Amino acid sequence: MKERRRYPRGPRTIALAGGKGGVGKTFISANLAVAIAEAGFRVIAIDTDLEGANLHTWLGVRESSNTLADFVSGREDSLESLLVGTDFENLRLIPATQGHLTHAQPGSERRQKLLKAVQNLDCDLVILDCGAGTHASNVDYFSVSDVAILIIRPEPTSVENAYNFLRSAIFRKMELAMLKPEVQACVREAMDQRNDLGVRTPANLHPLVRSIDPQEARRFNKVLRDFSPQIIINEVLTAEDVRLGFSISEVCKRFFGVDADYLGYISNDEKIRQALRKGAPIVASMPEADASIYLNRVARKLLKQIEWR
Repeated sequence: MKERRRYPRGPRTIALAGGKGGVGKTFISANLAVAIAEAGFRVIAIDTDLEGANLHTWLGVRESSNTLADFVSGREDSLESLLVGTDFENLRLIPATQGHLTHAQPGSERRQKLLKAVQNLDCDLVILDCGAGTHASNVDYFSVSDVAILIIRPEPTSVENAYNFLRSAIFRKMELAMLKPEVQACVREAMDQRNDLGVRTPANLHPLVRSIDPQEARRFNKVLRDFSPQIIINEVLTAEDVRLGFSISEVCKRFFGVDADYLGYISNDEKIRQALRKGAPIVASMPEADASIYLNRVARKLLKQIEWR
């Protein structure tokens, strides 16, 4: 087992998101959490999908009486009190069941408090299983995490929604990074896909920022250079599906100006459904399955990246 460690600024964070529901982000979150925990790292998995929480199901954990919904509503101010154990050494969970369906997502102030609390958790890695879509919560978790992973299925609707999500995440990252109010206002206006600025991609926005403030434009470029979202293609069936990840990476560079790393792909495997029926992650219950092999490969690649950050 690896020596346990504590990073000076808190645990590393990995956020997994998808432009739409049904792409398999919770399945991948659960299995990566188990694979990394089995490698000897102390992991906390947090289900942030308060409107459709099921990370606990993938991890074989029964519903808890206290969940992230209590933190979001203000009934609880400590994330540590929400931690529940799992059957896997080094892995704990903060579930998100029993949320207030009318006001499920946290407001900006509560969201910032959550992100700050995450940095005080006693662990090596926090895995954030984000909800579907471009809600501000999902975009913020994705934008500020050390590693941001976009899960995509090889189908047109998933790809289209993934681009929309990534566009939102980049603009949000820019809004947070810019210092001058007039530049922030410009970024916010550009977030409207039908804006009157003529901005359709983050790359289009840079000349406008430069015209307002050259120093902010340099900061803009640095944010783009430093933002490296990761891509996982899930439920791969064909060689064309595998190549999709490279194509998306090229499009991100050309139109968004970001280097999106193709982290890997997961095969379409019937054993995944068998594992879910057993209530156990496939990397633990069926380590010989094709999906388990690909998931462990992705986990090893992630750990290599994180350790060098």
